[in-house]
Amino acid sequence: MLTALLFDLDGTLTHTDPIHFQTWKEILRDYELEIDRPFYENNFSGRTNAAILNQLLPHLSVEKSRQLGNQKEAAFRRQATGELQPIAGLTEVLAWANERQLKQAVVTNAPPENAEFMLQVLELTQQFATVVLAETLERAKPDPLAYQVGLDRLGAAANCAIAFEDSPSGIRSAVGAGILTVGIASTHLPEELYAVGATLVVTDFSDRTLYNFLNCTFEQPLGIGG
Repeated sequence: MLTALLFDLDGTLTHTDPIHFQTWKEILRDYELEIDRPFYENNFSGRTNAAILNQLLPHLSVEKSRQLGNQKEAAFRRQATGELQPIAGLTEVLAWANERQLKQAVVTNAPPENAEFMLQVLELTQQFATVVLAETLERAKPDPLAYQVGLDRLGAAANCAIAFEDSPSGIRSAVGAGILTVGIASTHLPEELYAVGATLVVTDFSDRTLYNFLNCTFEQPLGIGG
């Protein structure tokens, strides 16, 4: 029986990708690096700043890389103020979950300051008492650890949970933890999300296919192979 829902944040609860792309583009231009959307989608989406900068600017010291990441995220928060909106249908899905007293958590690779900022702007801080910050763990997504920690904090079993993710990295993480995963095609094509293990892919939370899926699985064993 379904007892828990776990949500990614960027691209899943709110569509932040255009803002992240623009801020990264401006930051990296100072290092004579020009990025386009295909490069961004293949090398940035769902990854931590440390992993991104280690790949693109490996000559930077750990401290300089951290400072640059902080600079980028501060720019993101300035630009995102007043622009963030919940993904279509999110409010209704959360109400559906609340009515059924499902446990809920956010599991994100976002830096702590960004996660706090976004949840406050979206007025979801009270909704999600459990927030797993992959940056504070030994391994971030696509490793399954973040979702394993999320399940543990909720006291939920993988075969009683559903995860929502928009990136291949995030889907690999959730599927690797044994959680049935719904892809939100806000940043990647549906076929890319199905290819890495999504059970269902929808455009957003307003898709009636999602409600049919949730209602059909509410009383059923879940999880990978469940």
